[in-house]
Amino acid sequence: MAASMCDVFSFCVGVAGRARVAVEVRFVSSAKGKGLFATQLIRKGETIFVERPLVAAQFLWNALYRYRACDHCLRALEKAEENAQRLTGKPGQVLPHPELCTVRKDLHQNCPHCQVVYCSAECRLAAAEQYHRVLCPGPSQDDPLHPLNKLQEAWRSVHYPPETASIMLMARMVATVKQAKDKDRWIRLFSQFCNKTANEEEEIVHKLLGDKFKGQLELLRTLFTEALYEEALSQWFTPDGFRSLFALVGTNGQGIGTSSLSQWVHACDALELKPQDREQLDAFIDQLYKDIEAATGEFLNCEGSGLFVLQSCCNHSCVPNAETSFPENNFLLHVTALEEIKPGEEICISYLDCCQRERSRHSRHKILRENYLFVCSCPKCLAEADEPNVTSEEEEEEEEGEPEDAELGDEMTDV
Repeated sequence: MAASMCDVFSFCVGVAGRARVAVEVRFVSSAKGKGLFATQLIRKGETIFVERPLVAAQFLWNALYRYRACDHCLRALEKAEENAQRLTGKPGQVLPHPELCTVRKDLHQNCPHCQVVYCSAECRLAAAEQYHRVLCPGPSQDDPLHPLNKLQEAWRSVHYPPETASIMLMARMVATVKQAKDKDRWIRLFSQFCNKTANEEEEIVHKLLGDKFKGQLELLRTLFTEALYEEALSQWFTPDGFRSLFALVGTNGQGIGTSSLSQWVHACDALELKPQDREQLDAFIDQLYKDIEAATGEFLNCEGSGLFVLQSCCNHSCVPNAETSFPENNFLLHVTALEEIKPGEEICISYLDCCQRERSRHSRHKILRENYLFVCSCPKCLAEADEPNVTSEEEEEEEEGEPEDAELGDEMTDV
């Protein structure tokens, strides 16, 4: 049985997050499902809520390429200067104002058995209590024949950067249930995320895995079962159940991005400096990002995804009145009002990034239909309903130059 909307909200506020203003989850329609609504006036710039994910995991290629993040909360573990040195490929890169870096390496801890790194004792204990006792490979961390390592290698072989999901998010869901004293409670929480029809699920899996998705999905299911089978979740391990689980993560996973360098830049922006010093610092930062782009391209952050119960209740709009971000440099998601939101008004975020939102109605619908399987009827789309259903030449060129799955998944907002 799915969790009730009351259960969902009370869980988020009581355990997973901090509601700053009064909001409630309501049923909207059979097409849209549930939505999140304001029950009091929300001012522009006000934090509506802060939410902790049920589960989160770093993307596997991201971790393999030495983007060092806490294994639990995804907090960036590198010092800002180390981050800049790696991203620019310049070991001698020095940052001014090193005191603005907030990374505390003296607090970092390893799992005593498998040596994965956490940002703090609190995260190490939280992971152990929720899922890590099941997933810890112990001394077999680097053994390619360990069932979890075989599963992760199989995933990397079918899902390349830019990444939009991780098989380990699903693994942590199973491990959470396996470790839980109240297994039914966690099953209810996971089951409340939006469900799709069998045909829609196949579309999502195809988008994630490519043309040979059926054979790849069955290989992943076999390895997933060998590594993690749990009787209480037996349906998740059947072909249909595994496809549904895959689609759940593909549709509901919220991208998470963290960066110690980004945090340092934000701190620099807040410094009170003389005009000449400000100009020099801004010029230094601009050049730093140009050097990073030349060496690393667009991959700046520690990246992963998580399942957020309350955030998943926020529907899409091409003219959103709220946005998500990760200003605490970890997996805590902040939803902030972009404009005044009146009592009874629905709180909407955008599943498209800023550039995508400026495209034509036809292009926006194409992205949303392919990745989220719905047709948007927000005020902007309704106002542009008479526009021709064609994509501009410039947009077609952009789309041809993008990887097939570049647009899948929620926007990972600035940290």
